[in-house]
Amino acid sequence: MTDDMDLAALQRRLAAFAAARDWQPFHTPKNLAAALSVEAAELLEIFQWLTPEQAAEVMADEGTAHRVRDEVADVMAYLLQFCEVLGIDVLAALAAKIDRNELRFPRKDAPRDPSSGASGGAPGGAPGSSG
Repeated sequence: MTDDMDLAALQRRLAAFAAARDWQPFHTPKNLAAALSVEAAELLEIFQWLTPEQAAEVMADEGTAHRVRDEVADVMAYLLQFCEVLGIDVLAALAAKIDRNELRFPRKDAPRDPSSGASGGAPGGAPGSSG
């Protein structure tokens, strides 16, 4: 990939790829969300039965690393196409979400307002993964 490749350029390339194959009628928000979910599940499948230690080393094996990179690419491609169809600026959406999460999940060393009910982390999951 060249240095001048950015998300907007990748979105244009994906749109041109789909247009050249007359796939636009199938690229509805519902279909793209479903495809994104399927590709995310294929990424998860690679890790399904691995121990945490094995999962941490998954990129050491080139065959598995290739599968991981391909599934990450598939997830990103469908996410970018989904955002393109709905007019979502993915980077702005991510920045706004991080801003909200910084308020919802203050640093552990930050002073805490007892009336807010906020804590320094989300039990059972990564901050920002839901809501």
